[in-house]
Amino acid sequence: MNPSANAGALRREFASLSSSYDDKRAIIWFDIDNTLYSETTKVAEAMCERVDAYFSTLGIQKEEAGKIRRQYRSQYGLVLRGLVRHYRIDTLEYDSRCDGSLPLQTLLKPDAYVRKLLQAIDRSKFRVWALTNAYKTHATRVLEVLDLHDQFEGIVYCDYAEPNFACKPEPAYYASALRRAGIKDTSKCYFIDDSSEYHILYSGSLVAKRPRRGTENNVVAAKQLGWGKCVHFSESKSANVDSETSSSGYHTISSLDQLKDIWPEIFVPSPDGKLGSSLL
Repeated sequence: MNPSANAGALRREFASLSSSYDDKRAIIWFDIDNTLYSETTKVAEAMCERVDAYFSTLGIQKEEAGKIRRQYRSQYGLVLRGLVRHYRIDTLEYDSRCDGSLPLQTLLKPDAYVRKLLQAIDRSKFRVWALTNAYKTHATRVLEVLDLHDQFEGIVYCDYAEPNFACKPEPAYYASALRRAGIKDTSKCYFIDDSSEYHILYSGSLVAKRPRRGTENNVVAAKQLGWGKCVHFSESKSANVDSETSSSGYHTISSLDQLKDIWPEIFVPSPDGKLGSSLL
């Protein structure tokens, strides 16, 4: 790109960010994987198979792979981060072989209700963004396959092209998300993510959920950083909405439909004036 074209691109980006900072609306952040679609789709299992295959190219035996994955996920937030540090791998090649090779068209199908739910959000008061630990190509592919790409104003993703990219639950990642979306008041952030007291650990072709120690998780990290309203999405929980407590500071839900109950203010009111009831 020539200097004048590059300068033009920078001016457009600055103008976009400047307009975002002028936007007084609150912002709703949706995690993508296992939040906008069900974990029963087996995307995680398919990813596990590809990560196993990639580990084998590094000379890591399958018996050792599970242990290393758990260690890296716990220590670095993402397995990929550990691979970069200890094996100096090509992150974009990893993404191409793993995330990029997932047969999303086969595994995922659009969900009319999820689309309806997103369309029912009052856009005069709220912006809607995606916040994911995936790379941009995977995030974009998922949203397109789910037919939800037009419902999000922006996507904040892990930039695998950067040597020391940040990821959830690191404070630097949340800070970069705020900058990217042009929001300064963290109390105006709504956040829903499937990682809270549990995180996914891969072992062979099985996916098991085990407790994560301390507060190194996405939802609690956001609350600690002052994000206003947070929700832990867990399909394995009971259908009842957990009450928000002073100890946790967030709700737990098992269906996106329950957002009507805990965040009724984000939806366009129905003709009878009831918040959140436009989806009923």
